[in-house]
Amino acid sequence: QRELKSDLKKKFQCVFEGIAKAGNTTLLNEIYTELYITEGGTAEVNEEHEVRQIETASRRPARPETTIRQEDLLKASAGGEEPIRTVMTKMMRVLPQYLRRMMTDASAGGEGPIRTVMTKGVAGIGKTVLTQKFTLDWAEDKDHQDIQFTFPFTFRELNVLREKKFSLVGLVHHFFSETRAAGICGLEEFQVVFIFDGLDECRLPLDFYNNEILTDVTESASVDVLLTNLIRGKLLPSARLWITTRPAAANQIPPECVGMVTEVRGFTDPQKEE
Repeated sequence: QRELKSDLKKKFQCVFEGIAKAGNTTLLNEIYTELYITEGGTAEVNEEHEVRQIETASRRPARPETTIRQEDLLKASAGGEEPIRTVMTKMMRVLPQYLRRMMTDASAGGEGPIRTVMTKGVAGIGKTVLTQKFTLDWAEDKDHQDIQFTFPFTFRELNVLREKKFSLVGLVHHFFSETRAAGICGLEEFQVVFIFDGLDECRLPLDFYNNEILTDVTESASVDVLLTNLIRGKLLPSARLWITTRPAAANQIPPECVGMVTEVRGFTDPQKEE
């Protein structure tokens, strides 16, 4: 775990801002941006194109915002009608903690922890940076220490392995060699979070309804079969998953496989003026 954290710190502690130039990086921990985050909805998308979604959002009448405490995020509203859906939060400091709470606390319906969270947002809104901050906080022992392993993947990386076969443990070994060196040959005994960033870039079939069922983390299969079984909860059901995507690609995953959907909406009107 110590070597994995060291490697992830090196990978995520710096980010590029604006137009990337050689040597022109910024420490991720020094970036603080307020974003407008909404909670709720489903993984389904009704609009055909993200631009239409943006235009529709810009025409929506303003709704009053409710300020709530972080520990109340998943509780029902004061009227008891439905969970609170709109949250103003610090992107870099609060949201990663918020996601951890979603994954580890009981859901609003009292059915236990939420296993899979999907975060939607248009291109460039900050989804990837959110996942990087979550991972960095874990690697620097700042938060999420109830999690024993955090494994961040991108769909772009997974596309390259489309024609190859791995077991889930083998896939982890492939991307995180520290786990192989440590002799980890199973994952069931650990509290694990898998992050899959950029579903909209996925070039795998993700055939949830026809792929074979896989339950053994040491059994080899295509990456597509591994992912569909992991997301469905057939493979390593104890794991927690966080998937990010542009809205138009969200329906690649069946809604019943997603415990909660959040959406990064950008900035409030006062922030835009500023």
